[in-house]
Amino acid sequence: MSEIHVYDMIVVGGGPGGYTAALYAARAGLDTLVLEKLSAGGQMALTEEIDNYPGFEEGIDGFTLAEKMQRQAERFGARSEYAQVEHMDLTAAPKVLETSEGTFYSRTVVLATGANPRELGLSNEASLTGRGVAYCAACDGMRYKGKTVVVVGGGNSAAADAMLLSRIAKKVILVHRRDTLRATKVYHQPLMQVANIEFCWNSTVTELLHEEKLTGVKLKNVNTGVETTVPCDGVFISVGRKPATELAAGQLELDRSGYIIADETTKTSLPGVYAVGDVRTKPLRQVVTAVADGATAVHMAEEYLAGGD
Repeated sequence: MSEIHVYDMIVVGGGPGGYTAALYAARAGLDTLVLEKLSAGGQMALTEEIDNYPGFEEGIDGFTLAEKMQRQAERFGARSEYAQVEHMDLTAAPKVLETSEGTFYSRTVVLATGANPRELGLSNEASLTGRGVAYCAACDGMRYKGKTVVVVGGGNSAAADAMLLSRIAKKVILVHRRDTLRATKVYHQPLMQVANIEFCWNSTVTELLHEEKLTGVKLKNVNTGVETTVPCDGVFISVGRKPATELAAGQLELDRSGYIIADETTKTSLPGVYAVGDVRTKPLRQVVTAVADGATAVHMAEEYLAGGD
């Protein structure tokens, strides 16, 4: 039986946090592998224009930025393997990752599996993403400067998105299925005082109206059943996110929302395992914070590999 190859670090997920970890690890001389199931970038690759990542004064599309990050990491020796991770044993030594392309072994693992926005499940929602349907106000808000937008949701994310968009858009219409926000009380009074925010209580979005792009939404009152049409230029769906932590469940500590519990050190509940980007507990999920996580994870992994953890 041939001797197995054990990597110093395997990164699961090729988003901005994952490829930053791969870059820092490879530059530090660590034998590094990135396992990515589709293509580089994760959610970032679906963003048509990123204006808030430093260094690109004219903005850059997420797919191009992802490719640049991948090539940069690979220039220093990181290897990419397109494979679906099917099972992990993070308590083993070395750690075991079973994938669609075979089994891989590593001394450390960085989980950069991300989180996906929860969708409304409406017809044409996917095809209109980037053409009027958005899930990140901080990412896409500036595209709707001076326009009318709808925010769907009633939690903290929806409240924060409505506040942010109120400073950019001409009008913000907040649609919520209940008659009061679920968001923490700190948001309630400020939202009510913003002149260009309107509220559609007890309502759900039942249809996305469109031609080439979104032209409006159809709303249904959950109490009366009455339907109305609201013209708008964009709709921001802020009904939560789904962290991709299925493989980590039962091995790592997760919070009540399913995110991996890891602080600014990116350390998880298991030694030698780190969580970066949208998959970990954190106050802000942006490309720039994912990149910072990737660099931090490698620093912590180097200490661990040197026997300091």
